[in-house]
Amino acid sequence: MKKTLTLAIVIGLCSIQAFSQTQKTESPDEGKNLIKLNLASLALKTFSVQYERAIHKKISVGMGFRVMPKGSLPFSSSFDSIDEQLGSLELGNVAITPEIRFYMGKGVFKGFYVAPFLRYANYNASINYEFESNNMTETIPLNGKLNTFTGGVLLGAQWRIANKVYFDWSIFGPQYGFSSGELVGVKTLNADEQQSLRDELEGIDLPVGKIESTVTANGATVKVNGPWAGIRANIGIGYRF
Repeated sequence: MKKTLTLAIVIGLCSIQAFSQTQKTESPDEGKNLIKLNLASLALKTFSVQYERAIHKKISVGMGFRVMPKGSLPFSSSFDSIDEQLGSLELGNVAITPEIRFYMGKGVFKGFYVAPFLRYANYNASINYEFESNNMTETIPLNGKLNTFTGGVLLGAQWRIANKVYFDWSIFGPQYGFSSGELVGVKTLNADEQQSLRDELEGIDLPVGKIESTVTANGATVKVNGPWAGIRANIGIGYRF
């Protein structure tokens, strides 16, 4: 009887240990780091990655990096029907985005989140700007850079979809800040061409930012300053380690 009881206890302890090991194997990922690739950005010719690190049970900090090689805009053929000027626009940019995330679920990296963030972006642009003068179409090449500094709050959700694999849905992230930059064009212009170009540039109306232009016999300078706004949204896939 004692031998039978002893054997039962041993078997029970072994079963508990085996179950414990199984639970440990199937338990949620334990890594404090998450590296993610933003998938939607790829369709816009942009490579965007983000590193996220857990610092508390429901809080993480992150740093995003985005780069878009200079070139024609994605779906640029569609812009021709809207504005012929945009068809010649070439644009590239680099951006960094630090943020802190507060998760609403049971733990970090999971569930809905609120993420205050900052973003610095540098844009490199060139365009063959067309204007009318004496019933003739003239073109002046404009090239330059624009820097923007913005801040905002991102709303999103993140789920574990496989072992160490996560899906991140950045739903809506309005941002607001300021911009500063200029485009410079070199071209010999007579008096009529100067006035025509000046009138065209003064007629540009941007939804954000303020344009100031200077036109001389040697070309034109277009300065952009003032408020800047945008929307942040994406979907990404990540690996936890």
